[in-house]
Parts: sequence; C-alpha cells; structure tokens
Amino acid sequence: MHSLRYLAFAAAILVSATPAAAQRRVRDICRVKGQEENTLQGLGLVVGLKGTGDGAALPTSRALANMMRLMGNPIPLSTDGQPLLEELKDSKNVALVMVTATVPAQGGRQGDLLNCQVNALSAKSLDGGYLLTTPLVGPRPGDTRVFALAQGPIHLPDPTRPASAGIHKGCRLEADFRNAFVGEDYITLVLDKEHATWQTAQDVAAAVNNEPDFLEETQSSDEKVAHALDQVNVVVRIPSHYRADAAQFVAAVMDARLATTAAARRVVINERAGTIVFGADVEVGPVAVTHNGLTLQTGEGPVNQFVGVETGATARTRLEGLIQALNAIKAPPKDVIEIIKGLERSGALYGELTIE
Repeated sequence: MHSLRYLAFAAAILVSATPAAAQRRVRDICRVKGQEENTLQGLGLVVGLKGTGDGAALPTSRALANMMRLMGNPIPLSTDGQPLLEELKDSKNVALVMVTATVPAQGGRQGDLLNCQVNALSAKSLDGGYLLTTPLVGPRPGDTRVFALAQGPIHLPDPTRPASAGIHKGCRLEADFRNAFVGEDYITLVLDKEHATWQTAQDVAAAVNNEPDFLEETQSSDEKVAHALDQVNVVVRIPSHYRADAAQFVAAVMDARLATTAAARRVVINERAGTIVFGADVEVGPVAVTHNGLTLQTGEGPVNQFVGVETGATARTRLEGLIQALNAIKAPPKDVIEIIKGLERSGALYGELTIE
C-alpha cells in the first residue's frame, strides 16, 4: 500500500519537473567517447581466515606454493620436480580469490589509490582475511602487463554475502591511464542509454551548432560543427581556433544548453525491490486486464473500471493514472508489476519496459 502511494507521488513529481528539462546541458546526457572506465583484474590469495578457506583445493594449493617460492621459502619437490602439494592440505585459512578494480572514466595516474573488490572462488567466508599483494592486469585475454597492485585487510559490506568483500583504497596504480578522446580533428559524443533516441541526438547536435562560439564557424561553412550519426553518437568537428586547446573545446561543448526535448518513454521495474520508475508521458492503450480477481479496462467502452483516470491529449490512459487507479483498489505492488508486464507483452504499453 505504501509503495503504491509512493509511486503515485513520484509520478506527480515527474509531471511537475518536466519544464526543468530546458535547463539541461549536453554534459547531463552525454559523455565523450574515449572517456570510459577500465576494469583491472587478477587472482590473489587471502590469508588469516578463521577456518573458512579453501582447504586442500588444488588450485589454491598451487597458488600458495608459487607464492611461497616467490617469497624465497619453496616447499619440497617430488622426484619429478613438482611441488609436494600435500604439505599444504591443512591450509584452511587461505582462499583463492578474484580481485577487480575499476579505473574511472577520467583515467588515473601512477600511485593513485582505488577501491577494489574481492570475491572468493570456493571459500565459505572472507571475514577477517587479508589479501596478499596481487598483481592486476587488463581485461584483455593474454595481456600480462601489470597495471596495478592490490593488497590489504578485507571488509565485508554485506554480512549476508561473506564470500564477496572489498578493500578500501587497496589498489595502487602502477601505470598512468590517460584516455584519448580526440580523433584527427573531431570528438564523438555518446548519449547515455537512458536518453539515446533519434530526436535527442538531433537536439544535441543542434545545441552544439547554436552555441555562440561555434555559430560563426557553422554559418561560414557548408559543414556544421556537429551532426548526429545515429541515436547514440554525435560527431563534433573541432574548429581551427580550438585545435590547440582540445580540453577547452570539450568544456564548451559539454556546457551547451539543450532545448526542451521529448523524454524517452520508458518504464523501469526492479522486481526484487518492488519499485517502478516511469516517465510521466508513458501511455496505455485500450485493453482489458484480469489478474488475481481484478478485472480492469482502459480506453473508451461500456465497461471502464478506471474511474477518474485522466487521459492525455491523445485520449489514451496514462500509466500514471493506471497506477493511481490500482492504488485506489489497494492492489499490491507485485500485482501492479505483473499487470504492467502483461500490458507490455500485449503491445498495450506505449513505452520501453526494462526489468532489472
């Protein structure tokens, strides 16, 4: 009941906030291609566990034997030159883990400290453990270059998931990350997936072309400064007087103001949390719905149980009104979600549905 009330309230906020879209800037819905996050990863060992490690698991024993060799304390070898892994069978306080760290889109410099994530491969719990120095490589298979080193005490952000942990600033970059963002004489703007539509891409190009700094360049040339390639990418040519200062050019482009644009009609459902986020202009076509004893009908007809539901200029029922009607009859959030999914399957939901 409370969730449905919140949904109706959220819808009202969306409606009242629509005029503010005129104040958006390019930076609010776009990024510059080349400015992407990079994920580093590596296999490491966590020690100091309370008997919750991998025990006699062979991959862990081999990794521990290799670590001991590198530290100058190798275990004995068998007659065929292989380490005697049975000597490590009682190592219950050690776990083999996958370590990952994310370099932000703006890059990083050697010596920067980043948070890293640690996930056990088979250990029951990493609580109380310490990650030994672990080299991290790039995401490309076969690339053995070490970009960072990770180590430190384990922290469990969620006690109900003891095999997944983190280390605050436990990753130190060993190389600079400077992401190139300029082509020969252009940059490419990439629209966020939530805003990627054909019309919005055209609006972004128009906003850049109408900026005072670029207007003279656009008017004196047959080729505009910016043009949309598709609904995601907008190519922006760097004017000659900016080519010596690409950073200032990007700042000017990202600060360009956008005119009011039509928002994409999307509905996002998180089934586990029971939340629904939707645009104020999402509409529902004429349809009859029967679910768990509820019989509802939208649109004009002799039987319309959506009493008092407002319609838009197209005389279609808005999703906002449908949820308000379901709220009035005290439908639980789970039923509301199932009804919306059914509307999408039948083609009666005039918007894109995303289920998380």
